[in-house]
Amino acid sequence: MAYLRIQHVIGDKTRTSSCGGFLIQPDAVLSAAHCVKVNITVILGAHNINSQEPTQQQFHVGHWAIHPDYSDETYLNDIMLLKLQPKAKWTKYVQPICGPRHNQDVKPGTTCEVSGWGQTSVTGDKTDVMRVVDLKVQEDKVCECSFTRYRHQSMICAGEERGRKSTSKGDSGGPLICNGMPHGIVSHGLQKSLFPEVFTRVSYFERWIHKQLQKFELQELPDSSD
Repeated sequence: MAYLRIQHVIGDKTRTSSCGGFLIQPDAVLSAAHCVKVNITVILGAHNINSQEPTQQQFHVGHWAIHPDYSDETYLNDIMLLKLQPKAKWTKYVQPICGPRHNQDVKPGTTCEVSGWGQTSVTGDKTDVMRVVDLKVQEDKVCECSFTRYRHQSMICAGEERGRKSTSKGDSGGPLICNGMPHGIVSHGLQKSLFPEVFTRVSYFERWIHKQLQKFELQELPDSSD
């Protein structure tokens, strides 16, 4: 699990916000495209994000790749890849997680897990420690009724039908873990309801992710003109 501390300038003031993400190789973190801002710091191995825990590793983001067809109006293709500098060190608390194969599906009714440091109530209460919530994958028609731009090929519909549990502001970019794999990325929901929620379908973008990782590797090669 990755914590993204994001700084952005609004007028003459610098604001700080946060998102989630997850490590897929030593120098690469997946997150949501709508999280991107000018200055991003990635923290791995954290539980209490406001404590300097010995398990934490902190990184500068050297480069990021946003899906070229991402739309900040519709949240289509809401995915980005961050390149860490330097690479993460494997420890008991920092490990990569392998994603699903191309178009590998997760069935409706599957109970999945979402982690993050987002708001814990509709009144904006915040948490310092990582929280975990179980959400169930829903039939696509549930989200098609609530979101006019929902696309089942590239999105996953999930949530707690009774509306008692959900992701919230600050959880964006975190993984939807189903059967031990990050099948989804926290993307967006409704303004006045906790159910349903939309997640970016990771398996749909597997080829794009692989292509970006290859580009990351090429950036590490020494300049041939030297």
